[in-house]
Amino acid sequence: MKNKILKNVLAFSLLLMLMVPMFTLVSTVQAQPDVGVNYARGLGLQGENRDPRDIAVNIIKLIMTFLGIIATVIILLGGFKWMTAAGNEDKVDEAKKLIAAGIIGLVITLSAFMIVTWVFNVTSTDLLNT
Repeated sequence: MKNKILKNVLAFSLLLMLMVPMFTLVSTVQAQPDVGVNYARGLGLQGENRDPRDIAVNIIKLIMTFLGIIATVIILLGGFKWMTAAGNEDKVDEAKKLIAAGIIGLVITLSAFMIVTWVFNVTSTDLLNT
């Protein structure tokens, strides 16, 4: 059991060491592509002088927040089932599976959230002042 925990901690540490430089040492893009923001502004489709990409990222962040809440609720449900199992091994195993699924879902959601935030920060420009 101790070796399994140590192995999981080492695997997570290795993954973290590989992922952190990817998000922190990235150079910004010099040439910004024309994504049609000026065209939308000319047609009057851009409400309140907001970038359409900003609106899309806000919607994606809202969805990611909702998924994170769902994953947290699954983890809490697994913990509740484990606490109320009263020593029944089948219920404990089911609770462990729920907690593992919740943790995996939370990791995937947080990773997707980081990627969306990073992509938006790299590709965003101050288009409203041009």
